[in-house]
Amino acid sequence: MSLTRSPKKFSSIAGDMYRALGLHEAFAQFNALGIWNTVVGEAVAAVTTLERFTEGTIVVRVRSSTWRMELNYRKSSIIEKLNVALNSPPDKPLVRDIIFR
Repeated sequence: MSLTRSPKKFSSIAGDMYRALGLHEAFAQFNALGIWNTVVGEAVAAVTTLERFTEGTIVVRVRSSTWRMELNYRKSSIIEKLNVALNSPPDKPLVRDIIFR
């Protein structure tokens, strides 16, 4: 038996596979944690540590109270950028809140 299709990279089919298994939201949450540094930038990434992402809320440990205050000020912008980067539909955003601790 010969195959006529060319092989595909796993990364190109992973989203479809997770969606078929009902794990799409878990996969998207994993991706959100992976793109944090890209979305917030190098300076913010250096002073933050992601703790968890459950039920639409990301919990982030912040190095200082000054940074925590600054990030709370930027929270809505960060949430919006994360949802855009994750291709999350506007009516059902994947990231709904961020808690800075």
